[in-house]
Amino acid sequence: MTTSWTTRSETAADLARIREVNLAAFPTAHEADLVEALRDDPEAWIPGLSWVAEAPDGSIAGFALLTRCHVDGAPALTLGPCAVSPEHQRRGAGSAAIRAALAAARERGENLVLVLGHAEYYPRFGFTPASGHSIRPPFEVEDRYMMALVFDPTRPVPAGTIRYPAAFGV
Repeated sequence: MTTSWTTRSETAADLARIREVNLAAFPTAHEADLVEALRDDPEAWIPGLSWVAEAPDGSIAGFALLTRCHVDGAPALTLGPCAVSPEHQRRGAGSAAIRAALAAARERGENLVLVLGHAEYYPRFGFTPASGHSIRPPFEVEDRYMMALVFDPTRPVPAGTIRYPAAFGV
């Protein structure tokens, strides 16, 4: 079944539903709490980079968040958490929210997005192993799970260790 998703940046009216989507999508409240902690962090939060995918009935089906991180002091973005309500999973809601968030980041002039995630899923958006840009996480993880997306390869891409917002706890 093909569904048409409407994407838009979050509004204040969406906050409770975004939490519900994250609570439904994950086995614990960790991701839902992380979203709220990031929203409360003025150094991490960037208005306009939290996106939802709405189902035809107007309910929020998917969610994608980009927040500020750094690579050896240079600004970058980190993607996540991303979540989809169980009833809408595997129907494109997550991809729609991610694509919209990435397009908004590109329009803002951002150039580097990092994600720690499924090696089979994120390459569809253009992510490749971050090690190819000499970018590494501050913890041990298999190379294929730490990925980077560079919007404009003619611009400088920082190399070094990722510094995540404090809410990530790493």
